[in-house]
This record gives sequence, C-alpha cells and structure tokens, in this order.
Amino acid sequence: MPEFAKKDGRRIRHIEPMAGVSPFIMVGRNEASNMIRDSINTEIVDEYINQKKKEGLKNFNLMHVLIACYAQVVAKRPALNRFIRGQRIYARNGIEVCITIKKEMRLDSPDTCIKIPLDPGCTAEDVYHAFDKAINEYRNQPASGFDSTAKALNYIPGVLLKFVVWLLKLLDYFGLLPRFLTKVSPFHGSLFITSMGSLGIPVIYHHLYDFGNLPLFLAFGTKYKKNELQKDGSVKETPYVDFTMVMDERICDGYYYANVLKQFKIFLRHPERLDTPGEKVLEDIK
Repeated sequence: MPEFAKKDGRRIRHIEPMAGVSPFIMVGRNEASNMIRDSINTEIVDEYINQKKKEGLKNFNLMHVLIACYAQVVAKRPALNRFIRGQRIYARNGIEVCITIKKEMRLDSPDTCIKIPLDPGCTAEDVYHAFDKAINEYRNQPASGFDSTAKALNYIPGVLLKFVVWLLKLLDYFGLLPRFLTKVSPFHGSLFITSMGSLGIPVIYHHLYDFGNLPLFLAFGTKYKKNELQKDGSVKETPYVDFTMVMDERICDGYYYANVLKQFKIFLRHPERLDTPGEKVLEDIK
C-alpha cells in the first residue's frame, strides 16, 4: 500500500485563463458544485464481485469496485485528482480516499472517518487489501487519528474553539496546515465515498466541504430491480444501483468531467479490467 506523500500536492502554473480565474469568482466549494445522478446495471458487476469472493476476498463489494474505477480513471484523466487551495489549482500527489465507518452496525455504535492512500491505476484487489487493513486496524484499536484529533478539539472551550477553527482555515488557505493534520482530516482528500445501500436507504446528494480541499463526493444507494423489455419480447428483471456525484467544477471543465464519467462506466461494463494495473499513469500538467 502506498504511503502518504510529504506534501498533498503541487501547484499547477500553466493553466487556462478561465480556469485560473474561476476560483476567484466561485470562492466556496459549495457554490462551485455540480451534481449528477446516474444508475449502474450491476448484472456484470455482481458476477465480478461473486468471483472475487470465491477467490478469497470475502468482504469484496461494490464500494471496492467503484474506488478501483476511480483509481483507474485518475491514471488516464489526472485532472480529476486536482484540488483548490487559496484560490489556486493544485495537482494531488497520489490518491487519498475518505470513508466513514462504524465499529458495529448499531445506532449507538460510534463512527469515524478513515483515509486510505492509493496509487493511480491500482487494481481492485489493491483497493480491497488497503481498505481491509485500515478497517481492521480501526476496529481493533480504541481510536483513529481522526477520533484523537476531534477529541482534543472538544476539550477547547466554545469561544476559543471558534478561533482555533478560524486559524486552521487560515493556515489551510495558505497551505500551512501541518501534514499530520491533513493526513487524518476527512475534509482533505481526493474522494469521499459513502454507501447509502449499507443503511438501506436511497442515494443522496452529499455536499462538499468549504473547509479543506476535497473535490468529489460519490454516494450510492440500495440495489433495486427493473423489469426491462428484451428484443425477443420477453421481460427480464435487471438489477440496478443509483449513484450520485457532487463535483467541484473549478478543477476541470464539463467536457473533461463528461469524459471521466464515460471512462468510469466503461470500467463498470468491463470490471475484469480492474484486475490489471493501469499500463500508463499520465502526469498532470505543470
């Protein structure tokens, strides 16, 4: 599993004029958010997941597939992994995926955020082992790095805490926030992914955070079936899962995002390609 980089990214200086100006016009991440909802025919993906379970990846599921799709797409379309800091555009060093987990699926069970570093172009099996290791480490220890940081902040009196948060935002704006904080922060990363399906509810549009630099939130819901008319006149039950993406439109243009979605769905139609590392990982512009 890759390690966290010493720095989260490098500034892109040779950017198109419109792209360079847009972060000053759309200052907040929420006001720069675009949202899309689509569905996945999971018939082929379900077969792929069942095959992986037979191969010994007993907890392998749709989340691992979607994250692997993201990693493979980033290898081809690196601008997807950019972020905005201080109204400037940066290319991220590596992939950092955030996820909220519970120790147990109970209402009174605490939850936390964990972050996994991945390489662009990594395989579905790489994703599985990285997440399995991180989740097991959290469930076998009292607290994660995020929990410890949040607990420390809770000891600060309310008025002073408001100042501390303001200071953290100021440091973050100028890129002065210590790396040990951004490593555990769920507000800093490439992608935040959440499963509404595990909660048994439909998919939602999850907002982005104005604090931090997270540019993409991916959510997916419960599986359902649709009756579809076939060419021979018969009716077939087909499984689907809805997903939503909320995207920071300042990191790349709509044409680029549209191509990303096409690449994403190609991998979902051919999930076996996720077993092979990306042949060539493209670097973002300087």
